[in-house]
Amino acid sequence: MQNKKTTNLVLLALFAAIIFILAFTPIGYLQLGVIKATIIHIPVIVGSILLGPKKGAVLGFLFGLTSLISNTFTPVLMSFAFSPLIPVFGTDKGSPMALFICFLPRIMVGIVPYYVYQLLDKLFHSKWKILTFTVSGILGSLTNTLLVMNGIYFIFKDSYAAARSIPLETVYSAVLAIIFGNGIPEAIVAGIVTSALCKALMSNKQIRDMIS
Repeated sequence: MQNKKTTNLVLLALFAAIIFILAFTPIGYLQLGVIKATIIHIPVIVGSILLGPKKGAVLGFLFGLTSLISNTFTPVLMSFAFSPLIPVFGTDKGSPMALFICFLPRIMVGIVPYYVYQLLDKLFHSKWKILTFTVSGILGSLTNTLLVMNGIYFIFKDSYAAARSIPLETVYSAVLAIIFGNGIPEAIVAGIVTSALCKALMSNKQIRDMIS
């Protein structure tokens, strides 16, 4: 039991370190002008599958924290949707609702993959592990994209339209364009990398016994 707790804490610290290393190097948040693409959700997803939803939620919170810091200090056009310290487009003050978008989707990224993995693992009776890990990674990534982009639509619809100089009635089409243009490729990458990392980590007996 003590070895299991120690392994859990070591892995939690490792994934937390990876999140911060990615966040504060150019590869963590890719500047796309309008919004930032990211790969930081991947260690959160892997951590969720291996460590469970509670520790996954902690990693998701850290992901949200790095997003808050990144959007505050190196803002792009839509950073007001992720940081209350950035004025909402067309106003002189930020919105506390930005914290909702910044943190809730990222915390859910640390929860959803665990339950997807557990469900698929039971359905397939521990067979097809690669497929199970891949689907868990894809759905974990889509959790982030769908919650973030729909959150922006419902909370900052008017400001989004003004910021991008588009008609109000076309805002959701623009949101869908980002979901399909950025979110789907991100999800595919997350699925592939999650599968590879989980397979490699589970080759370690301590880790395998921990989540079995």
